[in-house]
Amino acid sequence: MAGTMTLSDLSEAMRDIDFAVLSTKTDNGEIAGRPMSNNRDVAYKGDSFFFSHGSARTVSDIERDPKVSLAFQDKKGLLATKPFFIAVEGHAELIRDKAAFKEHWISDLDRWFDQGVDTPDLVLIKVAAKRITYWNGTEEGEVTP
Repeated sequence: MAGTMTLSDLSEAMRDIDFAVLSTKTDNGEIAGRPMSNNRDVAYKGDSFFFSHGSARTVSDIERDPKVSLAFQDKKGLLATKPFFIAVEGHAELIRDKAAFKEHWISDLDRWFDQGVDTPDLVLIKVAAKRITYWNGTEEGEVTP
């Protein structure tokens, strides 16, 4: 069945699904995926924000090729019978600005980054959505921000 969800609907759904798998292209051309928490930080346009250490493979992959994908899954979908899936194709930007860190920081991150926004080598990854595809029970669709 053709999709009826809007960009606003999908952004809200992504905000409600804390973890996504962020996939990047590695230095040898393979695809690497890792779970990342968006900390409920999803903009209206479907953009997502993630914190990482600058030394992480994710960061070096993005420096080489900013084309990334995100995969979200919610356990409940249409009529709570089928899972809800969202796939995002986008471009990643690496932000190393403490003012931006403060804007996107939540206290739950202290568990992973013990010096908060002052954590050495901290990087904020912004994934700007270019295409969002979803499957929700028998409904599926695509939105281009």
